Amino acid sequence: MEKKQLWYIIAGLAILNAITLVMLIAKPAILEGNKETVAEIGKESITRQEWLTELEERYGQETLRDLIDQAVVKQMADEYNIKVSDEAVERELTIYKAMYSSAGNEPKSEESWKQQIKYSLLLEELLTKDVKVSEEDMKSFYEQNNSLFDIPASYHLSQIVVETNKEAESAVKELKDGSSFTALAMERSIDEFSANEGGDIGFVTEEDELVSPEVVHAAKSLKSGEWTGPVKVENGYAIVYLHEKLEGKKYAYSDVKNQIRRQIALEQMDIPVSARAFWNDAEVSWFYGDKEKK
Repeated sequence: MEKKQLWYIIAGLAILNAITLVMLIAKPAILEGNKETVAEIGKESITRQEWLTELEERYGQETLRDLIDQAVVKQMADEYNIKVSDEAVERELTIYKAMYSSAGNEPKSEESWKQQIKYSLLLEELLTKDVKVSEEDMKSFYEQNNSLFDIPASYHLSQIVVETNKEAESAVKELKDGSSFTALAMERSIDEFSANEGGDIGFVTEEDELVSPEVVHAAKSLKSGEWTGPVKVENGYAIVYLHEKLEGKKYAYSDVKNQIRRQIALEQMDIPVSARAFWNDAEVSWFYGDKEKK
């Protein structure tokens, strides 16, 4: 055995011993952390370990599956050199916000939205990469579903709804004095649906039947970060806050051609839109492998 090889072995053993020593030293602290109390109910307590165990049992498998799916899609997209442009992500984001967003089911941030959209686009491209769709079929789809690509102006709004104009004026004064719109909505608003979301009603359009027309009309004159004075609505008076406005846009066929191709291809394939189709190719093995077939 050469001296160089022997040195590598000795160095490796030394590193391994050091890691083992660190683990032995750290183990009591880890165990102590697991016994940490995270909640007390009278004389009973819940430890960190009990809490984490319950979280894993409830959400562990689903969360791990999602993480695997994301990694699989990224790996397979790299392998097949499949990419999606920032422009495509922004376009899908605009359409999603305007047509499918509602209070209470939105990701925490726009970045979360973009990550989810990019993942979905890559997955769809992977699933349909070998499917041929004719130009004629794509143009026909565009012409027959033209309204899907004509996006109306939409407004991300919050509202506080109270019974009287006097209450509305009082709420406006508190807002001017620095009170939180979200907190006031939860405390004062009589519209239970939006009050539970801190007043947030998501993105709405003039055609939205679930929101008072007066609310959307009032939002038109606002800039982002501004709120209205009292607005008379059917069940009282509303104060409307504008988070963001999306201008209306009509997408040309060339803008959405790839989106149409994927949609037609997926309908032809009639398969679940799932990364599971690539698990074997990506050689996935996981903690729950013996409990569930991939």
